[in-house]
Amino acid sequence: MSVDAKKVMELRKITDLPMMQCKKALTETDGDVQKAVELLRMQGNKMAEKKAHRDTSDGAVGTYVHHNGSLGVMVEMNCETPSVAKNDLFKDLIKAISLHIAFHDPIAIDREGVSAEAVEKERALILGQLNEDDSMKNKPDQVKEKIAEGKIDKFFKERVLLEQAYVKDDKITVQDLISQTISKLRENITVGRFARFKVGEE
Repeated sequence: MSVDAKKVMELRKITDLPMMQCKKALTETDGDVQKAVELLRMQGNKMAEKKAHRDTSDGAVGTYVHHNGSLGVMVEMNCETPSVAKNDLFKDLIKAISLHIAFHDPIAIDREGVSAEAVEKERALILGQLNEDDSMKNKPDQVKEKIAEGKIDKFFKERVLLEQAYVKDDKITVQDLISQTISKLRENITVGRFARFKVGEE
């Protein structure tokens, strides 16, 4: 099928991917821009998975400081080569993630970074709330445990950086954002570490 050039331009504006890649995605989705966006997102995630084993020993550090100086973030992003570390797309990604961290205050990069004590504390809090809920008091423990597991999963998605909905587009996660950049630069990219500082907070 022939693809409307305006749709190709629209998709390119949304995804910032090459023209031919956008055209191919639109061809595969019968000209549906939203389906093409989702297809490209999935392709980006697959490429990120394929490159995940590759060493990211290079990179750069970026910062975000709120306009009134009361909040600041420092983040280390890693990539495979010095050339990508200097690339504008990579620098833009660091800025985007720094801004995201400032506003969403994650407690770790991924689930593995959350301490067992923090998870158990959250679980105990959830189970305590369930036990105080009149509609849940007589439910079997295994039912409460299953509900608690679902709430723990939600806790991770809300507090772990890579699983959080991206601050500027809640239809994608931070990991999706990174995967999109991986598909453009064709190198593995990871978050090395981050620190968030707010005046008056320890």
